[in-house]
Amino acid sequence: MKPQKIYAEVLDDNARAQFDSVMAQDYVVQGALMADAHLGYGMPIGGVAATEGMIVPSWVGYDIGCGMCACPTTFNVSGVMQYSKQIFDAIYDRVPVGFNKRDKILPSLLDSRDLSLRAQLAFLSRGGFSDLGTLGSGNHFIEIGYDTDETVWIIIHSGSRGVGHGVAGVYMGAAQEFSDDPAGHHPLPVNSALGKDYINDMNWMLAFALENRMGILDSTVVAIQTKIVGGSLRSKLINRNHNHAEEKDGLWIHRKGATHAEAGMMGVIPGNMRDGSFIVRGLGNPDSLCSSSHGAGRVLGRNQAKKTLSMDAFKQTMSGVQAKVCEGTLDESPEAYKNIFDVMQLQGDLVQRIHHIKPIINIKG
Repeated sequence: MKPQKIYAEVLDDNARAQFDSVMAQDYVVQGALMADAHLGYGMPIGGVAATEGMIVPSWVGYDIGCGMCACPTTFNVSGVMQYSKQIFDAIYDRVPVGFNKRDKILPSLLDSRDLSLRAQLAFLSRGGFSDLGTLGSGNHFIEIGYDTDETVWIIIHSGSRGVGHGVAGVYMGAAQEFSDDPAGHHPLPVNSALGKDYINDMNWMLAFALENRMGILDSTVVAIQTKIVGGSLRSKLINRNHNHAEEKDGLWIHRKGATHAEAGMMGVIPGNMRDGSFIVRGLGNPDSLCSSSHGAGRVLGRNQAKKTLSMDAFKQTMSGVQAKVCEGTLDESPEAYKNIFDVMQLQGDLVQRIHHIKPIINIKG
């Protein structure tokens, strides 16, 4: 039997079936399911798979490079708390959310001509660089919180936005035409022209996703500075993708909703709008392919959450956090997710907890 490890205690039968299908592929040599695992597209969210000679676009997913940035600041906790509503409003003034794009495009170090022609067309058709510095919707967020030392942190969760979705969609379609795969995974040989193009364009989108998060981070700092003079970012930026594939020791490690956690590597694991996020240090566990969860993991789908959860209970549980608490964000209620403290306990051999960041402000699309 191929090496595989499941860290999730709560696991939907359909997600388990997806994982079993991944592990049944002859090019897969090892796999793992993180503690936050749940049903995804092609491979479960929270899934990790090592392949030999193949890369699978659907196992990276539509939001290529989705991930986390976290940075400590010199802002004062009491000041952020005092002006939380004004800072909350100022962030929404400066950071486009949902499907909104920027009218004034942010500068970029990237050149879209480095993409393959098919990816260039997808990138431009979805708005190109106007997506830089925009948050998106769903579980993407900006969080301002503090640790036990009362250091204020800014934490960003976002990815490659609509342009990444467009590029991913093009390759998923091309992969289906390239390979007749009854299992529906549609791998690409890494040495094929299409496989090489995908790897190039995926890496470009990883860089775009980082630039996007950095643009959001800079705008958030400016928003805080409208009320608190003198504060700034410190130099210890943490950046971790949780939708990517990377080559390691001749294998391709696919992480879909799983955080890279090599020994000593700093990472961020968010919980929910109420319980904040964890700053962690990876332990480099080979059983998880040096990975950890990328969050708490959903227990209710978005539609199910909106139909079954109470708006009154959502408002009550979010007391003390400046956030958008409304029907539009009910599917992001803490009750729609697994208990993040239980999830963290299940992965004690994958990461070491360094800080728990308690939220003051939470921004969603």
